[in-house]
Amino acid sequence: MRQQPEPVQVVKERRDRALHALVQGVPYITFLGIEFDRRGDELTAILPYRDTHIGNPLLPALHGGAIASFLEVTAIIGLGWSILWEQIESGAVDAAAIGPESLPRQPKTIDMTVDFLRTGLPRDAYARARVNRSGRRYSSVHVEAWQDNRARPFAQATGHFLMPAHE
Repeated sequence: MRQQPEPVQVVKERRDRALHALVQGVPYITFLGIEFDRRGDELTAILPYRDTHIGNPLLPALHGGAIASFLEVTAIIGLGWSILWEQIESGAVDAAAIGPESLPRQPKTIDMTVDFLRTGLPRDAYARARVNRSGRRYSSVHVEAWQDNRARPFAQATGHFLMPAHE
């Protein structure tokens, strides 16, 4: 007899818990106030505007360090999520069992090149990561950040990451 598939809500809640555990594994994300919106396997990082993110109060403009950190965190979580998603979907990892103590190790940054394309305005920012290459030893990720119009990114970055098994 065929087994009934799990209700969609159960699957969604399990995936959300796994993402929450992944994000909570990086305390700096909470410090910056970064949030993640998941739609299927696609993540959008959100940097809600805070006065503390302003680097130049005369313009005002977002601080370059806050922008670069936002891009790096988006890349790391995007890469980690793409790996975790595959493991969950294949059944290699039980999403219900993922917690702070059983969280897979995160990739480590080798290098990150950030391009500041225009001024980051004093408002919410959004970013998405695209994994260009995910290998056993290292991975390459590209991230774009925008504010009001996704077609007009204000910053982008490309990073290379050492995969957990090869630290």
